[in-house]
Amino acid sequence: MRILLKGFLFALALIIVGCGSQKETDYKYKIGFVISTLNNPFFVKLKEGAEDIANVNNVKLTVLDSRNDPIKEQNNVESLIVSGVDLIIINPTDSDAVVKSVELANNKNIPVITVDRKAASGKVVCHIASDNYKGGAMAAEYIIDLLNGKGNVIELQGIPGTSAARERGKGFNERIKYSDIKVVARQPANFDRREALVVMENLLQRYPNVDAVFAHNDEMALGAIKAIEEANKDIYVVGFDGTEDALLAIKNGRLTATIAQQPSRMGRLAVENAIKYLNGEKVPKNIKVDLLLIKG
Repeated sequence: MRILLKGFLFALALIIVGCGSQKETDYKYKIGFVISTLNNPFFVKLKEGAEDIANVNNVKLTVLDSRNDPIKEQNNVESLIVSGVDLIIINPTDSDAVVKSVELANNKNIPVITVDRKAASGKVVCHIASDNYKGGAMAAEYIIDLLNGKGNVIELQGIPGTSAARERGKGFNERIKYSDIKVVARQPANFDRREALVVMENLLQRYPNVDAVFAHNDEMALGAIKAIEEANKDIYVVGFDGTEDALLAIKNGRLTATIAQQPSRMGRLAVENAIKYLNGEKVPKNIKVDLLLIKG
């Protein structure tokens, strides 16, 4: 009797384990999401938004971190192709470097959606992003208002070669030129907080009379603020993204403003449109996500 009971309990345990795990064939679709870096709160939110939609739509979402390395990005795409995904979402590390990865997917007839940053070429069924040009112009307009149209500004640029950095910079500079404000320095800090701290320290030594800073993302803005505080200066700083750290800094009076994106929404839209495309529905070629100026 004891042996029979043990056998029954073992069989029951197997049934429970089997019910609690999902097989590959149980998913409606398998989608890969290659993200430029997860060492940035913005892209973590992007990932979380994508996962939310995947979870409620019976989609297996595999998220891979490229660590801001185009070679790692290509390896991630190759890995997803071998695993047999139905579609690949890419948040490019670099708009030009990602082309090879897009073409690898194209050659295997795997559709590609890009998020936040564009691919310079290759077949992409949908691109989802904020209007980065408009966001740069919004930052310029706010700084013009803060300085009454006169003063000196530093522009901290993102990763050279990314569409986000190019478009934010273009929008900012094309609007700021219609004022008497002088952009005394433009220098990349690669969307990185620590790098921005060092860059800003050096720039403040060269340009001590600065009135405002426009940083292409909040991470660089927060790095710039630390350098400004250490130099005991009073300088307006405007960032871009609307991350939780930036919103807290605005609340505490350390950051002047940020052009807020909606990364969670962008992630959700990427997976939603991936599912639509795989269902045979038509999806927009470009989807713009609204921006908002948040200030103290």
